Amino acid sequence: MTDQQLPKAQPDDAENQDGQVPPGESFRIRGLVDEPAKVLRVGGMVKQLLEEVKSAPLDEKSRVTLADIHERSIAELESGLSPELVQELRRMRLPFSGGEAPSEAELRIAQAQLVGWLEGVFHGIQTALAAQQLANQQLAQRLHMRQIPAGTEVAPGIVINEQGEPVRAASSDGEPQHGPGQYL
Repeated sequence: MTDQQLPKAQPDDAENQDGQVPPGESFRIRGLVDEPAKVLRVGGMVKQLLEEVKSAPLDEKSRVTLADIHERSIAELESGLSPELVQELRRMRLPFSGGEAPSEAELRIAQAQLVGWLEGVFHGIQTALAAQQLANQQLAQRLHMRQIPAGTEVAPGIVINEQGEPVRAASSDGEPQHGPGQYL
């Protein structure tokens, strides 16, 4: 998943005209996974199947059954993913050779590929959630600063201006105070 494909943390429709979200409103992530619980369940099952394929010898009937489960898993995943991720999954997927039971190696490769792809999707979701959390924290901090009365000193030499933003306090001659400079 490239940076261009990562979803953006976007505000709900409750934004006001300044682009600010009123307190109590939340951000949400759009465009990744329509049914996250389903994707997590199927992903966990696929990962467990990969472990089973690695650890046990499989006869022809078992390989056919696992190939069928693999195909059903992909169909279930597609119903829970965004259209963009469904297209990506279809491009990445290697179908089994038609009509005959896939070899153990083919099953392992197909399962490992699907598990790896799902882990990439999960990492993308985690990244988007972290960005969303950071945006929410920054918004809360800005809203908190706006509630502090103008002129309040929040740190030595730093006061809140009329817009609710921290600025250097002006000295008695009207010029902003400057720090003592760098220490050697």
